[in-house]
Amino acid sequence: MRVKLEILSLVLGFIGLVGTVAVTALPTWKVSAFIGANLIVMEELWEGLWMNCYRQADINMQCKVYDSLLILPPELQAARGLMCVSIILVVIALFITGCGIKRSNCCSDNMKSKNITLALGGSLYLLSCLTTLIPVSWVGHSIILNFYNPTLLDAQKRELGKALFIGWATSGVLLIAGIIALIRFCQRRSKEEQPYNETYLMTETAVKQEDSVDLKRTPSSFYKQQEYV
Repeated sequence: MRVKLEILSLVLGFIGLVGTVAVTALPTWKVSAFIGANLIVMEELWEGLWMNCYRQADINMQCKVYDSLLILPPELQAARGLMCVSIILVVIALFITGCGIKRSNCCSDNMKSKNITLALGGSLYLLSCLTTLIPVSWVGHSIILNFYNPTLLDAQKRELGKALFIGWATSGVLLIAGIIALIRFCQRRSKEEQPYNETYLMTETAVKQEDSVDLKRTPSSFYKQQEYV
């Protein structure tokens, strides 16, 4: 059962990797809001980290890569960098966690090294969860603020896109993967220290028994010496 938890952490990490790549690539971070005067549902605009797409009825979707990073709002500029960092962190976490499971041949049979490796992989999962959650939540917060901003035109307002919801779900998966890896680290660490604790208790008990024997022998030897005198 405990080995299955380690494998589950790897599976969740792989799902998190697919999710981070999908969120980074999808252009549906911001989508057109059909409110007020902007009720032409036949036209739709998508905005992502790398391109924007424009779709009309009976016409194929046309996508265009941004000409410059500087034309993006600050939240999308930060999201582009953080999501790339998330992908790198998840890849490294997957590799390290795979080396830390019991069935791997990495670190041979040195369980202490495997435990440290597993803890490092779990920590990277948690860090990748933050680097995924922060940009997605930042962009979502910006969309909500602009949506209720009365100074903006209805055509300039956007709604939450599918990529944001996938990003929130992906950050949750990475969080669970990191927690499982750290729980297994704690379990293996306590199991590793158990023999040393048992040896310490046995040694301490033996010392106490020897001390008690010495205390029992001391009075008798004293009385014998008195009788001899």
